[in-house]
Amino acid sequence: MFQIDKYQYSIGEHHGQSVIWVHFPYNLESLSHLREHVKARWSQSKKCWFVNDVSIYRQLFHLPAKSIGKNALVKIHPINQPEWQRFYDLLELKGYSPNTIKTYTVEFAQLLYALKDFPVQDLSAEKLRSYMLYCIKELKLSENQVHSRMNAIKFYFEQVLHREKMFIDIPRPKKPLLLPKSLNMKEVKQLFQVTDNLKHLLILQLCYGMGLRVSEIVNLKISDIDSERMKVFISNAKGKKDRYVNLPHFVLEPMREYYKAYRPKEYLFEGQYGGPYSVRSVQAIFKNAMEKAGISKRIGVHGLRHSYATHLLEMGTDISLIQKLLGHNDIKTTLIYAKATDTSLDKVKSPLDYLGKSEKEVKM
Repeated sequence: MFQIDKYQYSIGEHHGQSVIWVHFPYNLESLSHLREHVKARWSQSKKCWFVNDVSIYRQLFHLPAKSIGKNALVKIHPINQPEWQRFYDLLELKGYSPNTIKTYTVEFAQLLYALKDFPVQDLSAEKLRSYMLYCIKELKLSENQVHSRMNAIKFYFEQVLHREKMFIDIPRPKKPLLLPKSLNMKEVKQLFQVTDNLKHLLILQLCYGMGLRVSEIVNLKISDIDSERMKVFISNAKGKKDRYVNLPHFVLEPMREYYKAYRPKEYLFEGQYGGPYSVRSVQAIFKNAMEKAGISKRIGVHGLRHSYATHLLEMGTDISLIQKLLGHNDIKTTLIYAKATDTSLDKVKSPLDYLGKSEKEVKM
């Protein structure tokens, strides 16, 4: 296990590339430990060890995720850069997730780009309304992106500037009610059959077999798995909630084979530099498996979680139990699967099926 307390970290540049400097009092034990876990290199000019500034190392060193690139920040006029920093700092202080921070800072930056040298704190409610209309009519943003941008801007005015009445007269576009996309059981089986790599297969099986989000699968630690109780501890998931899910008996032997073959140190699935496997790698595994299986549905790896919930409902599992297993706060979120699996609708026959039949057959 990597001992982060042995070192201190700082973000910087080296030969034009973004790096993370790793500082520690020189001794062979600390140096060996560092080089065992990460691909650290020595800078002769800076007299310091460093690694590339990538998300894997930011997670490993407990550093904040990148929210907006330096080039993007330069595009914000100097008059508004301090406000962007206040916005970012408050998100950090309130403990928002790295994904939320990234989304909010990017969306808020879009407003600042449009304002150029106009101070964002001087915006009136009327001008904000005009900007949101511009996003809808001119930029043609989707309903979801408009909501995302409004949430970010609302956070700035209400949480940073404490102006709660700025958005009273700005209506939100209605979100489309989309049913979750899922695979049927035959397609899930096909997906597994075409996946030869032991590690890739186990990732897909656990995504489906435990209904995990991709962020949850990559952050699974070996210590989270209790094969005696057949439980898996999902730590600090979406909404900063912990929960337990059931470990399928089906994967016990494959998991033991995988462990013997790969010998992960801390995380169940680790990347080439150590630390958790990347989300993009899991997405690529799913995409390749879909292509090999000849499944043409437009669906991402999150569809395996949807498939898990859908198939549990079809097997008669109580909706409240599915809510707990998925880690939903509100039962309404889980009930959307009930709309996608309404078996009573399957009994309804189309009038087209009765054409050509006799009146007696129709009545029967």
